Amino acid sequence: MMNAIQIPESTASREVIVSIGHLNKSFGAFHVLKDVDLDVGRGEVVVIIGASGSGKSTLIRCVNGLEMYQSGRLTVDGFSMPTEADRAIGGEKELAMIRKGVGMVFQQFNLFPHMSAIDNVAIAPIRVRGRKPDEARANALRLLERVGLRDHAHKLPAQLSGGQQQRVAIARSLAMEPHIMLFDEPTSALDPEMVGEVLDVMRELAREGMTMMIVTHEMGFAREVADRVVYIDHGRILEIGTPAEIFDRPTHERTKTFLSRVLRH
Repeated sequence: MMNAIQIPESTASREVIVSIGHLNKSFGAFHVLKDVDLDVGRGEVVVIIGASGSGKSTLIRCVNGLEMYQSGRLTVDGFSMPTEADRAIGGEKELAMIRKGVGMVFQQFNLFPHMSAIDNVAIAPIRVRGRKPDEARANALRLLERVGLRDHAHKLPAQLSGGQQQRVAIARSLAMEPHIMLFDEPTSALDPEMVGEVLDVMRELAREGMTMMIVTHEMGFAREVADRVVYIDHGRILEIGTPAEIFDRPTHERTKTFLSRVLRH
């Protein structure tokens, strides 16, 4: 029998910004997410862990509307994310409203190769939010300074290291003034010596109170910054708890097995 999932009191007292209920997502016959329930409070850092293929990335891609779910409930900042059926008949208004408040950082940086760092950060506020170019570029420069890259503002992506490019990608997401940031294994494509500089930026965002959902294999980072850790196995959330509860006192056998493998390395 599956263990009951307990919600820490500190989380229960927060305003909910993401609410997921009985969420189901399939790719054809492959049932990826199975009756997922999860609430994320404003200002909370939720780290999602699990083996490759367990559904972690699919879950946060559903939160941003990049993947369509078939059934259940998903609300983000008060807006209901349309289901696959809703979107098939044109239910895109809520999706557009949700995306305005959600920033996403991927494994790959996806920067425009022909644009400088500052232009990569400024372009979306200009084209999507109608910001004046001078205003957008001034804000982009402030954000690049925030991620430690002011001196590299006019370099092209090819002139930057992988870690620097990922920090530009974070600044680009912050330029849209999101209410929540989603990170999909943001350090997995980086050389080991570049991982720390990206994690440092994420630590600072956590200290500043940014709401974040993070998929990562960096267990030390998860222990340090998470308010809660979520363990997913084969599309189901098996355990949710504080870092101490999950890493030091896991209750589900599959959680124990997973952690024994990843913490061994």
